[in-house]
Amino acid sequence: MARELISKNATKSVYRDGDKAIKSFCQGFPKAEVLNEALISARIEEIGGINIPATLAVSVDVDGCWSITKDFINGKTLKQLMDENPDKLDEYMEQMVDLQLTIHSKTCPLLNKLKDKMIRQISDAEGLNSVNRYDLLTRLDGMPKHVKLCHGDFQPNNIIVTDDGTMYVLDWVHATQGNASADAARTYLLLCLEDQNKADKYMELFCEKTDTDRRYVQQWLPLVAAAQLTKHRPEEAELLHKWVDICDYQ
Repeated sequence: MARELISKNATKSVYRDGDKAIKSFCQGFPKAEVLNEALISARIEEIGGINIPATLAVSVDVDGCWSITKDFINGKTLKQLMDENPDKLDEYMEQMVDLQLTIHSKTCPLLNKLKDKMIRQISDAEGLNSVNRYDLLTRLDGMPKHVKLCHGDFQPNNIIVTDDGTMYVLDWVHATQGNASADAARTYLLLCLEDQNKADKYMELFCEKTDTDRRYVQQWLPLVAAAQLTKHRPEEAELLHKWVDICDYQ
């Protein structure tokens, strides 16, 4: 079977080669980031209880481009299924939240701390004045410290559903240990950037299933919005800055 291009962006291309998926990074992409991504995935594999593609190899080609080879998971993303079957949105959203709660039930002590990562992101975020930055870092310092496994980019695009309904979670490069509600706030933010209706359904289900006050999750929104600014996506900037400027939820 010839190698088939699955997706491509400015920093990497993903190919299918038989039963393997190869993520090939562009020339000059930092070696440390490639190795860190592979290490995080390996640590998640060792936890058990979560379906993820197994990491098979890390290599570098003759042009100096690094790649990570993993199992190829044949199926559709949860986003595709939601778009194709709008009548099943509630069912899919419930499965998605249950999957995230399974992740949050795990711990991985060797991962970086979520708060430490957010401190770096907020400190580096562009477009924040010194008062905004100080207020955000002060708020972050006062938030409860937890050590639950957090995916960091949990959204329908990062969930593959096989023909038998098994769900695999992809792209663990942002995984940390921290507060589950911070992870939920980030998922809510990512959904809002695509579809407010899905975001609201998600928030309602997460709070109901975890017996969490919606306002507690919302308190994380200015923080995760500021962290998201480090992605440098112009199409998101207006909405993110609007959330950053929200001081308190009633």
